[in-house]
Amino acid sequence: MSPRPEEAAMRKEVVDRIETVIKELWPTADVQIFGSFSTGLYLPTSDIDLVVFGKWECPPLQQLEQALRKHNVAEPFSIKVLDKATVPIIKLTDQETEVKVDISFNVETGVKAAFFIKDYTRRYPVLPYMIFVLKQFLLQRDLNEVFTGGISSYSLILMVISFLQLHPRIDASNPNINLGILLIEFFELYGRHFNYLKTGIRVKNGGAYMAKEDMMKVMTNGYRPSMLCIEDPLMPGNDVGRSSYGAMQVQQVFDYAYIVLSHAMSPLARSYPNKDIDSALGRIIKVTQEVIDYREWIMTKWGGRHLARMESQGSLLDQDPAGCVLGVGVEEQRDSVSPHSADSPMSLSSPHQHSSASSVSSLSGSDNDSDSTPPALPLYPFQALGMTLPLGLALGKAGINQHHLIMSPGSQ
Repeated sequence: MSPRPEEAAMRKEVVDRIETVIKELWPTADVQIFGSFSTGLYLPTSDIDLVVFGKWECPPLQQLEQALRKHNVAEPFSIKVLDKATVPIIKLTDQETEVKVDISFNVETGVKAAFFIKDYTRRYPVLPYMIFVLKQFLLQRDLNEVFTGGISSYSLILMVISFLQLHPRIDASNPNINLGILLIEFFELYGRHFNYLKTGIRVKNGGAYMAKEDMMKVMTNGYRPSMLCIEDPLMPGNDVGRSSYGAMQVQQVFDYAYIVLSHAMSPLARSYPNKDIDSALGRIIKVTQEVIDYREWIMTKWGGRHLARMESQGSLLDQDPAGCVLGVGVEEQRDSVSPHSADSPMSLSSPHQHSSASSVSSLSGSDNDSDSTPPALPLYPFQALGMTLPLGLALGKAGINQHHLIMSPGSQ
């Protein structure tokens, strides 16, 4: 599920194209990436979030929209200016890659949140693995966006951080802990035991559960705590889960996942395996053929450019300490390199590393694979669940409509 270097290279080209247009308009403007592309926690169909910093009395949305149309950067009918939104943005779809992009002006909170998340991925090497799986799980059920009733990526990440901080038995900073057990226990906590009515989540200062009455005292603008109440560690008066009106649906699918995976791990299930299911994790996560095709298209188109760039920087082995040989299992990689070290495939500062685990991606971006037959497939790090995820798992396809990725409740 993690991003491949070719996918990062393709997205970087999209950012460069847009930045060129912006710099032509305002040479002193500063363009920064935030969101999942910045943290490396993006799925193949994830958006790219950009923020432009400059000196304007009001955001020059229309001016940038006209420039983007003039340079044919975006698909003609995809550019939308949302100037009445809480945070005014321009939405567009890149013409060449079909990647969706959101552009805002002078908003610092997203950049700060990206630094915050990167810090926690260094503290908890297991965090990215859980985020990729959980993002894909929610994406399939159309619960990965606030406006559809789901929860935001930021809410999900804070829930995982809180779970790891407050785990009573396991030191979650250990990079070699059992990821399968952690996943099942995450579903058990938020699907069965967490008291959504009375309890809020706090991540700062080591993490804690808070009574909602106490959290309400610091809420801004007279807001009452929401059903899924998560204190924003960067803005303590802000409830991150406030807009997630479908939080109880998320709780229900987490409970469903706990039941399914617990059954899959039972001695009875091992004695009578289901021949129709590839793995235990495959019982709750599926990947569409469109995503696989989309990743193949990206690998075909950007693979050559990526290899040429790597060769110009040195040998493949020098550039890929994380293990670019596809036969290497992820567990072996985790022993040798943290997923967010400078040499990691998830590190944006080093987008040209190969990840043997790379396969599926997130809710708003791009996704790629090779058009040749995939080589030997590595193990995904859920060995405790007896799971092996094929490298071909992915999300997206050039021109794909996000709703094609959604599974109906009956097929879950």
